[in-house]
Amino acid sequence: MAVASTSLASQLSGPKSLSQSYSGLRRSCPKLDQSHSSLFQHLSLSSSSSRKPSRAVVAMAGTGKFFVGGNWKCNGTKDSISKLVSDLNSAKLEPDVDVVVAPPFLYLDQVKSSLTDRIEISGQNSWVGKGGAFTGEISVEQLKDIGCKWVILGHSERRHVIGEDDQFIGKKAAYALSEGLGVIACIGEKLEEREAGKTFDVCYEQLKAFADAVPSWENIVVAYEPVWAIGTGKVASPQQAQEVHVAVREWLKKNVSAEVASKTRIIYGGSVNGGNSAELAKEEDIDGFLVGGASLKGPEFATIVNAVTSKKVAA
Repeated sequence: MAVASTSLASQLSGPKSLSQSYSGLRRSCPKLDQSHSSLFQHLSLSSSSSRKPSRAVVAMAGTGKFFVGGNWKCNGTKDSISKLVSDLNSAKLEPDVDVVVAPPFLYLDQVKSSLTDRIEISGQNSWVGKGGAFTGEISVEQLKDIGCKWVILGHSERRHVIGEDDQFIGKKAAYALSEGLGVIACIGEKLEEREAGKTFDVCYEQLKAFADAVPSWENIVVAYEPVWAIGTGKVASPQQAQEVHVAVREWLKKNVSAEVASKTRIIYGGSVNGGNSAELAKEEDIDGFLVGGASLKGPEFATIVNAVTSKKVAA
C-alpha cells in the first residue's frame, strides 16, 4: 500500500530544513502572558527525572493506559486493506495497550466486520453537529452506527489544507463527546512557528479551543503532532517531544485540573515508525502514538504498539 510522497509539511513549509540543535519552543518576548512565561521557566528536560515511578510499573507521568492509533488517511483499496487487516489479526500485541485504527470512511464497514475486536475503530473526521444536508460530510451518528468508538479531530491536514479553525474543531469535539464518541484531539505547530519560537503558544491556543468547548476530558486523548514531522521522515527527538508533552500536561493542570492532567493521555505523532518508537516510548510523558504511514504495514504497526515494553521499569 503506497503512501503519497508529497507530505503536508513539504507543501506548507517549502524547502526549509529543521536544525536538529534548534529548540524553537518559545522566543523571548516581554509581552507574554505571565502564566505562560512562568510555566516556560518551570519546564526543563530534567523535570521527568524527579518523578519516581514505583517498582515494576509502567513509567508514565499520567495514569492512563498506553494508547496507539493508526491513521490510514486517504490510502488503500479493498484488496490492500484486506491484507492489512489480515496482518493485524495475526499480530501479537501487548495486552496493556489501547489500539485503534482509522480507515478511510469507505472501508470502515469492511474493517469493522473483519478486524479483531482487540483493535477499536475510529473515524478520521466528523461533522460539527447532527447529520443532514451537509454534502460530503460524515456524522457522529453514522460513525457510531457503523461501530466506531473514536474520531480524530483537529489533524493538521484538516487545519491547514481544509481550513478548519480552532473554534470549529473545538465544537466538533464537543458534539462527538456529547454523543459518546472518544476524541483523538490533535495539536501541533508548523515549521515556521517552531522557528519563530511559538511552539508552546500554538499548542496552548489549540488546547484552549478544546477546553472552552468540551463538556468533559474523560474520553479525550491529546495527540501532539508537529506539522514539520508529519510524513517528512523527520521526527522530533525524544527530548523535543517530551518537553512539549510536559508543557501540555502542565497546561492541563493549570487550566483544567490536576486530575485531568494526570488522566489524559498525551500521545506523539510525526514520522513514528518501528525504528524510533521504542526510544520515544521511554519518555515519561509520551503515553503512546498516533501513527501515519507506518500504520499501513501490519507488522511494523505491531512493533510500534509493542513499544510499550520500553516503558516497563525493571523491578
